[in-house]
Amino acid sequence: MVIRQQFADLPVSVCPKRFVKQPLFWLPFLSRRVPTVAVVYCLEQPKGWGMNRAARIGVLCLSVLIFCYAGIGHALRTTPDDKAYKSLTVYGEVLQKIQQDYVDDPNMRTVTAGALHGLLESLDPQSSYLTPREYEEYKKKISNPGTGETGLTLSKRYGYIIVLSVLPDSPGIKAGIRSGDLLESIGGFTTRDMSVGQAVNLLNGQPGTGIKVSVIRRGKAGTPDEVDIVREKLATPKLIAQKMDPDILVLRFPSLDTGRSEELRNRLLDAEKQGIHKVILDLRECGRGPVAEAIAIARLFIPSGTLTTLRGQTVSTQVISAEPKQVIWRNSVSVLVDTTTSGAAEVLASAIEANHRGDVVGERTFGLASEQKLITLDDGAALILTVANYYNADGKSILEEGVTPTEVVRAETQDDSDGAEDDSAPAGAPKEPGLGPRPLSPEDPIFHRALDLLKTPAKKAA
Repeated sequence: MVIRQQFADLPVSVCPKRFVKQPLFWLPFLSRRVPTVAVVYCLEQPKGWGMNRAARIGVLCLSVLIFCYAGIGHALRTTPDDKAYKSLTVYGEVLQKIQQDYVDDPNMRTVTAGALHGLLESLDPQSSYLTPREYEEYKKKISNPGTGETGLTLSKRYGYIIVLSVLPDSPGIKAGIRSGDLLESIGGFTTRDMSVGQAVNLLNGQPGTGIKVSVIRRGKAGTPDEVDIVREKLATPKLIAQKMDPDILVLRFPSLDTGRSEELRNRLLDAEKQGIHKVILDLRECGRGPVAEAIAIARLFIPSGTLTTLRGQTVSTQVISAEPKQVIWRNSVSVLVDTTTSGAAEVLASAIEANHRGDVVGERTFGLASEQKLITLDDGAALILTVANYYNADGKSILEEGVTPTEVVRAETQDDSDGAEDDSAPAGAPKEPGLGPRPLSPEDPIFHRALDLLKTPAKKAA
């Protein structure tokens, strides 16, 4: 069964047997956006997963409403908006029944907050609802340039917070956190009921202070590890350059922070002076930075064509194109990606691939290229809402589909090593806490394939 196959590598501690045996457990995963998981969760929540009774009732109420929407989805899309909004009376009726008939007198504020958290999370992994108190904390942290961070890029998977990538030399790396790890709890709060915005809010704080996280290691079942992460004020990591051959330069991107395109421009000009004619852009473990930097980098390589398109319900469609005068590298280029590649890095890889500028080698990327907007509410709460998605030159949503490489190569994992050295971390992740990225080598299957492809006739820009 396809659904069960998708959960084959889910740690046992995340997926209790009494859950798996029930047909209802698998229903929500028929689509990653079906929010009825809240119903199953409320009815069968294992002990210790944190959500109090009132909050569970809130999510249950909202799930009932959304389930009703799903059942009449097509009809709602083809009827006037006022008729669609009439269905909201279902939610009001459910709340009324809870107040009147529930065994205890519920805290309706908690019930409503739980329902709103569930509503935003059902949209996509990056949309979040922040209560007034959470939003106050959020504002203080983002407005303070000295806020301590952990260096983790996060999303949601299997209902939990998942680590997409970890910055080199960051507190996350020093604590031994790896891409693909699930954070079961943060600061004692289960992430099963937590949005990405809430998780980031908890992880950030005063430099020098610590936060305890419970980590389920990638591909491993059993008891979660308890890890202390000490927050630090992060510096922008530099490009990592490695000359693999007299004619080949590998540039590894830990992030696409502002200024990265100018740093790359200087590297490329120096490389050309040194007689280097082949470049590999390693975008594995790259999940931070604005899309504007990805576009600026793409323009250094691509002389013509559409780089990406931004579209949303209330956002004017923006077709972003190459600029011939910006091109400085017309020699061969290859791009390395895997499941840890997300956000702006996906836009860059997609632009190179769709414009046939070079080979994209590795695994399908995570799928997280979108724009969020912060919307404040009258009661002091706020929404972090996805308002637009990025599409590749072929019109495919990067958020929905990720970027499929031109040359698909499976990254080596611990299961491939037959119990030898732990290779479960993606290429570029440290072997031990606190160390920098491990050196590239021909044993890295993705990198090895990229080297082979560079031996073929060069793909030059026009």
